[in-house]
Amino acid sequence: MSDKLMGKVAVVTGGTTGIGLGIAQELAGEGAKIFITGRRQEELDAAVRTIGRSAVGIRSDVSKLADLDRLYDVVQQHASHIDVVVANAGGGSFQPLGAITEEEFDKTFAINVKGTLFTVQKALPLIRDGGSIILTSSTSTTRALPAFSVYGATKAAIRNFARHWILDLKSRHIRVNAISPGPTRTPGLQGLTDNEAQWQQLQDHLASQVPLGRVADPREIGRAAVFLASNDSSFVNGVELFVDGGMAQI
Repeated sequence: MSDKLMGKVAVVTGGTTGIGLGIAQELAGEGAKIFITGRRQEELDAAVRTIGRSAVGIRSDVSKLADLDRLYDVVQQHASHIDVVVANAGGGSFQPLGAITEEEFDKTFAINVKGTLFTVQKALPLIRDGGSIILTSSTSTTRALPAFSVYGATKAAIRNFARHWILDLKSRHIRVNAISPGPTRTPGLQGLTDNEAQWQQLQDHLASQVPLGRVADPREIGRAAVFLASNDSSFVNGVELFVDGGMAQI
């Protein structure tokens, strides 16, 4: 463990599995005190055990404002401030135009857009001036996929939150940046398939589109988050950092 984030307090929403867990592990590995959220208690408990004694788990649905209030109440019970907020919780499903349901539209925007907005807004009284806010976006902000327009629209909104919020927060010197991961080996991605053979086919297909020739490990995304959370990125503000093996650059 190094000390890039020693003494820092970080909140990671959706930190129980996949990219969120990878981010939480890497932040903790650099010395940060971690608070993670998740909707399922069993996964939350397992993630806390994985991250180690620095982690506190709070069951929370970011699309519910009362849950976010409870999250920050718990944070205040354990810490006097927050240095890093990673608004990571999100999700989506494939639905082609013509088959998009109102229910799926509302659900995806509630978690990805509404959840990101209020995760950050409700954290503001606790975030130290000079802190770092990291938003999890996606390569779908610039790279279209069939049947994924609703998800792509939510992630484009998140990317634009970063642009606008650096102006809203400039007097407090709080940096806001977005990470846009490429295909990453996560339970969420695997959940888009029905069996192991389809999962392998999907990984092979995605890897064929990545110049590095593979999908990412969640902790590789986590290391990019460490950069944006630490003083190494002290003059990086409002960017979309692609962590995608070059996929969105070709």
